[in-house]
Amino acid sequence: MTHTPVIAADLPSPVGPYSPGMQFERLIFVSGQGATDPATGRLAGSDAATQTAQCLRNVQTILRAAGSDLQYVLRCGVFLVDMAEFPEMNGVYARTFGDHRPARTTVEVSKLPSEGLRVEIDCIAYRP
Repeated sequence: MTHTPVIAADLPSPVGPYSPGMQFERLIFVSGQGATDPATGRLAGSDAATQTAQCLRNVQTILRAAGSDLQYVLRCGVFLVDMAEFPEMNGVYARTFGDHRPARTTVEVSKLPSEGLRVEIDCIAYRP
């Protein structure tokens, strides 16, 4: 049994010594994704809704590079710097996943690794 890093050219560079995603057999573990727009290298916006949408686009890019997609997500972890922004994040999250409802944990954190970052999302998915 081996594990393989998932690499996608159109992703922001990780801020540390880790892979954006790892595959093990049919499972895909996606590292926490912030709201950096890979086209500009900057945060996609300053509000939780815009950042959530970009986080999920980054997650989707990694999943697609691994032969999967959002409908195969089993679990997400959502990290917010302010739980008061939960409704904004949750609205974008619900629209993005549609009727698919992965298991999820949402927690408030004191800080995220990039200045201005309000949301970070990780996930576990599978390759069909």
